[in-house]
Amino acid sequence: MRVKRGTTTKKRHKKILSQTKGMKGLRHSSIKKAKEALLKSMTYAYRDRRNKKRDLRRLWIQRISAFAKDNTMNYSTLMNKMKENKIEIDRKILSELAINEPETAKAIIEKIK
Repeated sequence: MRVKRGTTTKKRHKKILSQTKGMKGLRHSSIKKAKEALLKSMTYAYRDRRNKKRDLRRLWIQRISAFAKDNTMNYSTLMNKMKENKIEIDRKILSELAINEPETAKAIIEKIK
């Protein structure tokens, strides 16, 4: 008996086309072009999930540095003094404190001076 595989192929093609919905040209209608576009977009997504972490860390460091300069200290000195005084606040939380609760962040700086 002959095995007909039309349903599985159609299901797979439908899945690819639904994932490329919104793309221009043949990328959203042609199976071959859609598959190529999908592979490329997934590669970019994987890469940029890692780059996002890098970018956010750079942003936190810039914010902390700006806050430290306002309080007569530079970033590297601030981080070194925090390490010496065993204050373990990560950069994300410290940047949030510097923006949303500057009094708390100033208290931390006063404690390490």
